[in-house]
Amino acid sequence: MKRVLTGAVAAAAMTMGANAAYADCGDVSITEMDWASAAVVTAVAKFIMEQGYGCSVQVVPSSTVPALTSLAETGEPDILTEVWANSTPAYEGLLADGKLVELGHVLSDGGVEAWWIPAYLAETNPELTTWEGIMANPELVGGRFHDCPSGWACDIINNNNLIALEAEAGGLERFQHGSGETLQASIAAAYDEQAPWFGYYWAPTAVLGKYPMVQVQVAGYDADAHTCNGSVDCADPSVSAYPAAKVVTAASSAFVEREPEVVELLSQISFTNAQMGEVLAWRLDNNASYDEAAVFFLTTYSDTWAGWLNEEASEKLSALLQ
Repeated sequence: MKRVLTGAVAAAAMTMGANAAYADCGDVSITEMDWASAAVVTAVAKFIMEQGYGCSVQVVPSSTVPALTSLAETGEPDILTEVWANSTPAYEGLLADGKLVELGHVLSDGGVEAWWIPAYLAETNPELTTWEGIMANPELVGGRFHDCPSGWACDIINNNNLIALEAEAGGLERFQHGSGETLQASIAAAYDEQAPWFGYYWAPTAVLGKYPMVQVQVAGYDADAHTCNGSVDCADPSVSAYPAAKVVTAASSAFVEREPEVVELLSQISFTNAQMGEVLAWRLDNNASYDEAAVFFLTTYSDTWAGWLNEEASEKLSALLQ
């Protein structure tokens, strides 16, 4: 299977020059956020835009806060894939200012953000499924909260929640991972050793599909508290769980005006959590690239993506992937 996918990626690369000859799409910049599901979305969108619509796509590695800041200040990148809008206070302001246009829900059934412990820890110590239980026994989770990297929206929110909960005084150290990959690896390593682990993660991911985790009950969702907790300037943080996440693709207003056909495509690109979880698990199990994961999705879910494209683009991709 991987040879087939690699061949499809190579064939696509060879056709890019031909696509440029009839392209009217032009240059497009698109984020590749630094977590796996977002990178898959970018790879799928890039493949379709290049092979179906003749675009010349530049991938811009980024994360949520820097990408939104860049768009606000420079109007670029053109496209932001997999923005977790609930966790990003600046997002609504950019919409209101007309700098950003929301195109569609890229995760159709939303995303999940939460604090977790491994299922084996919950089975042996059920009290750890609540914040109060963890604070009574911080050593049972290793005395550490595994947090997301700097620059992610969850970085600010988790930190403010931990301040409001007086976690450090209670014996819990906040440990920020340098990347999504090392945060993922810490869960895998904990499972290998059946070791303590407590921290932040999200779904859909291959990790939560492969390693069963249990949510820790911290508090209910409070809209005002959550909004303040999302700000680096929150003077008085208070506790709020994450709401069900609205996960979208968005684009600059200039790009929306310039490329209506591509915008129509992007507004249709949407994955269920189950589909994305399957793609991510396949990529993990096969040590595949994001480009290969994109082709795996396109060859596995042709009935899904066929409805995203206009007729001409659909014919081009079908011929390439058959």
